[in-house]
Amino acid sequence: MDPSDEDLSSNIDDLMPNQKVASQCEISYTAMSINEAPKLILKQEGKKLPQYVATLSVCLGSLAAGAVLGWTGNISEDMKSESYRGISIDDDSLGWIGSMATLGAAFGCIPIGKLCDQLGRKKAMLYLTIPFMIGWILIIFPQSLTMIYVGRFLTGMAGCAFCVSTPIYTCEIAEKSIRGALGSFFDLSLTVGILLAYIVPIFASMLVHTICMSILPIFFVIVFIFQPESPTYTIKINKEKKARTDLIRLRGSKYDIEPEIEIIKKECLVDDCSKISFVETIKKKGTQKAFIICFSIMFFQQAGGINAVIFYSGTIFETCGSTLDPKLATLVLGVMQMIATFIASAFVDKIGRRVLLICSNAIVTLSGLVLGFYFTLKERSLVSTDTISALGFLPVISLSVFVTLFSLGMGPIPWLLSTELFPSEVKSLGTGLAATINWLTAFFVTKFYLDLENAIGGDNTFYMFSVISLFGTLFIYFYLPETKGKALLEIQAELNR
Repeated sequence: MDPSDEDLSSNIDDLMPNQKVASQCEISYTAMSINEAPKLILKQEGKKLPQYVATLSVCLGSLAAGAVLGWTGNISEDMKSESYRGISIDDDSLGWIGSMATLGAAFGCIPIGKLCDQLGRKKAMLYLTIPFMIGWILIIFPQSLTMIYVGRFLTGMAGCAFCVSTPIYTCEIAEKSIRGALGSFFDLSLTVGILLAYIVPIFASMLVHTICMSILPIFFVIVFIFQPESPTYTIKINKEKKARTDLIRLRGSKYDIEPEIEIIKKECLVDDCSKISFVETIKKKGTQKAFIICFSIMFFQQAGGINAVIFYSGTIFETCGSTLDPKLATLVLGVMQMIATFIASAFVDKIGRRVLLICSNAIVTLSGLVLGFYFTLKERSLVSTDTISALGFLPVISLSVFVTLFSLGMGPIPWLLSTELFPSEVKSLGTGLAATINWLTAFFVTKFYLDLENAIGGDNTFYMFSVISLFGTLFIYFYLPETKGKALLEIQAELNR
């Protein structure tokens, strides 16, 4: 037996604290049953195309969520100068319009985890379109600012609930060899949605732009309704026949599903036999580590300022005095973000999570410092106007690097990690809480960015973002384990060591 197998065996007690119950379930908790069982799947390869199709289908919901996040990006200045649907908007109300989506997202993350367990992953996500469409209708036909706020809250709540449900669904339908790549499709689709929200206002009015964004949830329903439910969920609710049918759809008719079905059944049985209270679960070393790591990374992801850049990109370029048209500059950001996220999805299973996160956050720190330096030169009048004009390219490059490198690591990987690190008995609650922390942090960043910029200056604001990103880089380096290529039970054993 390998030393790693011995280590795994020594940590089974941490994974299964109730040995008496385990014996009653007649499960042999050995290194063979947990560490080698997943290797049976690796002896064969299922078809990848059905897994990609199912993932891309569910990610259309994430694309609709990205449209919610990017909706104000290229129309914020127009909303202030021209009003929106006859409603006057100033900096304060624009701050609320931008941030209400993230506040709604924070409120939607925990309930969606519960709904995924009670209704199923697929049905829960399809039901999300109801508040989604109600929110967009309120935004399209507002009679007051309050209706816009409520509409943004509902679209944020529904759209960003996909931040929890999409990674869970993807993680459960994907083979281990492509789990990382498919898991990062969530953030890729989010960036595509943001890019669409940046492009449409260049060619259309604010109203037409809003209507176009509101169609995306309907498109999601039309496509995703034909996809299978997660086999893991159907086995959990004792519908093994349906799980077999769905797994054949996902792996292909020539794929021998029996080894994988047995592993899913064993994992579900392990879950059932290890049902303990939250208080008992949180006492486990691995659970504590998972909560600390996931909560911290979610905080660092948003506190570094990414959503301030996304929500107010046009305003930032306007403030910078960039020679490039703010709408075109914002479009450049959206394209770079999408390309970088696509590259990340291709390499996350090859390079690993840690390397991508460390490199991503380190360069985000540097690009934030460069942008802060530009603001210092401009706002403190340290150089001539001609010099500032000559340096007009600097904010475009800095923000492009900022968004690009963020999307290579800190954008997609934290969402993937939350599905990999939490033990199964608290996975829904843990991913929901982690997402809530993420969106609450995003709310404070987006709501108070303009106020902070006015109070301490654009330079100090980005210096602050950079310091937070630096601490995030150090945290990842010292505390985050690598999860690339590991079965979920292997990860739990490593956390409990």
